[in-house]
Amino acid sequence: MSRFLLGIDAGSSVTKAAIFDPAGNEIARGFQRTELKRPQPGWCETDPDAAWEAAKTAIRMALDAASLDGGAIAAIGISAAMVGAWLVDERGNALRPGINWEDSRSQPMLDRRAAADPDFYHRIFLSDGCVMQQGCTLPLVAWLKEHENETLEQAAHVFSYKDFLRMKLTGRAAADRTEAAVAPGSATARDRSPDMLDLFGLTGLSAKLPEAKESESLAGTVTRQAAETTGLREGTPVAIGAGDVPSTVTGASALEDGTTMAILGTTCMIGVISDSPIFTPPDLGLLFTLPGKAWFRAMVNVAGTLNLDWAIRTILGEDGNDPHRFARVEKLIAGIPIGAEGVVFLPYLSESGIIAPVVEPRARAGFHGLTPRHHRGHMLRAVYEGVVLAMRDLLDVLPGGGDEVLLTGGGSASRLWTQMIADALGRTVLVPAGSEFGARGAALLAGTAIGWFPSIRAASLATRSIARRHVPDPAVKPDWDDAFAAYSAHRERVLRKAS
Repeated sequence: MSRFLLGIDAGSSVTKAAIFDPAGNEIARGFQRTELKRPQPGWCETDPDAAWEAAKTAIRMALDAASLDGGAIAAIGISAAMVGAWLVDERGNALRPGINWEDSRSQPMLDRRAAADPDFYHRIFLSDGCVMQQGCTLPLVAWLKEHENETLEQAAHVFSYKDFLRMKLTGRAAADRTEAAVAPGSATARDRSPDMLDLFGLTGLSAKLPEAKESESLAGTVTRQAAETTGLREGTPVAIGAGDVPSTVTGASALEDGTTMAILGTTCMIGVISDSPIFTPPDLGLLFTLPGKAWFRAMVNVAGTLNLDWAIRTILGEDGNDPHRFARVEKLIAGIPIGAEGVVFLPYLSESGIIAPVVEPRARAGFHGLTPRHHRGHMLRAVYEGVVLAMRDLLDVLPGGGDEVLLTGGGSASRLWTQMIADALGRTVLVPAGSEFGARGAALLAGTAIGWFPSIRAASLATRSIARRHVPDPAVKPDWDDAFAAYSAHRERVLRKAS
C-alpha cells in the first residue's frame, strides 16, 4: 500500500531525500553531498551527472533507512536551489554543467545594460519585485547567448535545478510558477513575462523555457529507467514542485497572510507572507511567488550559516559541516559578553555581495576592532553576532510583519543562536518541529497533487507543529542596541568604501 510521500531537496552542496507520513512527520531521510565547481572567478557550476547520482543515492538511502520499497511511496515532490540555468536536449541529457544561483558571470553584461538604460534595474523590480541577481535565469541565458550560443541553440529546454531532476525522473520537461516569476518574470501574473524576455533580448528563445505550472500539479510519473536506478516504483506520480525557498516556507507551515519567517541557512533571509505581492520598499530585497496564491516579501543577507562554516574551517581549522559544530563553537565563546568586547564581524561573505538593507554586489565580509587581547573565541562570537545583527538590519527595512518570527534553516538547531536572534530582534522566535522543511514542502505539494489534501494551504496548516519558543530577554536589550550601533557604524564605512 502506498502510504508515504517522498520529498527531494537539492541544495548547492547536498541533496536530501526524506519520507513523510500523511501528517507531515519525517520517517526517514537520505543525503549525498555534491561539489560546486568554480572553474573561473565568479563562476559556480554543478556537474549534472553528479547531481542526478546524488539524488538517486539520497532516494535509495531514505528507502533503506525506512525499510520500505518503492511501492510504499504514493507521490514525489522536488525542490532545489532556485533559478540558475540548466540546458538539456530533448531526452534530458545535459549539454553543459548546470549554472547555479551563486554564479556572477553575468554582472559585466548587467552593468553594460544598466549603463545604457538607467531604468534597467528598476524596470525589473517593477515586474518581479526583486533586486536583480546575477545568477537568475534570464541574465544567464543572455550571457550564454553571447558566449556559448552554439550550445544554447542545441538546447531543447532551459530550466532550473529541480526541473532537471524532475525530467530525469519522469522524462518530461516542465517548470513551475515560483521560479518563472523570479527569472525575472511577473510577480503579479505569477508567470514568465514577455516584457522581461524582451528586455534581455530573449524573445526568440521563449520556446526553450517550459510552460510554468502550479507547484501542486502533476508533472508525470517515474519512468522504468528511473525506477530501476532509484528503487522507486515505475508509474509513481511526481509533482511539479517548487524552488527551495517557496518549498521551505510551505514545509514550515508559513503560508498564512502576515506570518513573519526567517531562514538561517546557507543564505540568511527574513520576510513576511502576504496574500498579494508587496513591492515596497522599492528596489530592495526579493519577492518570492509561493504555492497557494501567496507571496513572500523577503530581505536577504546572501550569506547565512556560510559565515560560520567558513569561520570554523578558517579559524579552527576544522570541518564546517560537522554536526557537532555548534557545541564546539559555543564552548569557545562561553563567557564572552554581547558585543564580543569590541569585535564586529560584517557577514558579507558571498561573492554576490548583499541585496539588503542596500544593494551592493561589491560588499565583502570582514572583522573590525581586533586587538592583541582578542582570541578566536571573540572572533567566533562576532560571527554569531554579525549574522544576528544582519537579520536586525533586514527586519528594519521589512514592511509589515508580526511580533513572532518563525525560524528555520540549519542555524535554528543552535538554541544559543536562536535566543540571540530573539533578544536582538526583540521578538519571540518560534522554531517548528522537524528539520527538512524544503523536502517536507515538496512532499506536501506531491500529496496535494494526488488529492491527499484539499489545497496546499490546508496541507501546510494541517502539518504545523512548534518545537521551541524563544522569548526575548528585555534585560539584554540595551547591550544588543549598543552592539547594533557598532555594527551599523562599521557597515556604513565598509559600504561607502565598496561603492
